[in-house]
Amino acid sequence: MINIVYRLKSPKFFEEAIDEVELDGVIVRPTHLSICQADQRYYQGSRPAEVLDEKLPMALIHEAIGEVVFDGEGNFEAGDKVVMIPNTPFKDDGYLPNYSYNSKFRGSGFDGFTSDLVNLDSDRVIKIPDDFNLNVSAFIELISVAYQGINKFKQIAVTSKDALGVWGDGNLGFITSLLLKEIFPESKVIVFGKHRENLNLFSFADEIYRIHDVRDIEIDHAFECVGSSASQSAIEQIIDIINPQGTINLFGVSEYPVPINTRMVLEKGLTIQGNSRSDREDFIGVVEILKQNPQLFEYLEKLITDVCEINSLNDLKESFDKDYVSKFGKTILKWNI
Repeated sequence: MINIVYRLKSPKFFEEAIDEVELDGVIVRPTHLSICQADQRYYQGSRPAEVLDEKLPMALIHEAIGEVVFDGEGNFEAGDKVVMIPNTPFKDDGYLPNYSYNSKFRGSGFDGFTSDLVNLDSDRVIKIPDDFNLNVSAFIELISVAYQGINKFKQIAVTSKDALGVWGDGNLGFITSLLLKEIFPESKVIVFGKHRENLNLFSFADEIYRIHDVRDIEIDHAFECVGSSASQSAIEQIIDIINPQGTINLFGVSEYPVPINTRMVLEKGLTIQGNSRSDREDFIGVVEILKQNPQLFEYLEKLITDVCEINSLNDLKESFDKDYVSKFGKTILKWNI
């Protein structure tokens, strides 16, 4: 089956390429996609030159839903709405697929979802209910990243969970805080950020603070969702106020090494855990939690700052340019191309 893939050839330049889709898996037509900061780093050319040379040309976007066109195994029917899993394991080496070097990730090493059709193995596709908010569903992948990190946290936390602190008032901080409040309703969820206008959207949180206004606050466990160079000051503040034997759960991505006060990590007996990406069971968990708690869609919809109709490569370029100047929220692409 003939397919057209829309690849980033060089920073800010997309091109069409004709590809062939084999009828040996689940064929999905993307309908709603969501731009991630990782996509922007490729589009803007802010990754190191050697990385761009190695990975481009490449189709971007790893957050997406679509409709099933064909499934030879009969697990899905044509027209089923599904979320697509970008993480693709190629070998079982005993590690979780989202941490294994034998996995490939769409939009980071091989083609993402900006194409007419996508061929996936059946275990890389999760059906979603017809009544789900499709714009929010486009970034289920991002929600699943927070979900898997919280599940890992539950496995290592040995002290009380009375006070859970989240650093970061961006998209991931919002989602992580929201899930923490849903999964640990008896815990106090405290959010620390820089931007008052963003923090005001965290209406579900028990307390919100600007990072410069922190006084005499104690937390049991911390979730760092800041990233970049600012993660250094966030981690410093976490180590200062976290209680002994707490966990520091890192989500933020930095292109540069971040120094950590290991003396206080040792003195307090802290556990630092890294979190990246997600896999099938995390997607299933997110779909289930959204089924059981449909009110979450109302909160998550607050993250959507723009919905762009994509009918051409120029529309795709303009959507990335709009998203780049947005300081908060998610840009959703309605994929009509």
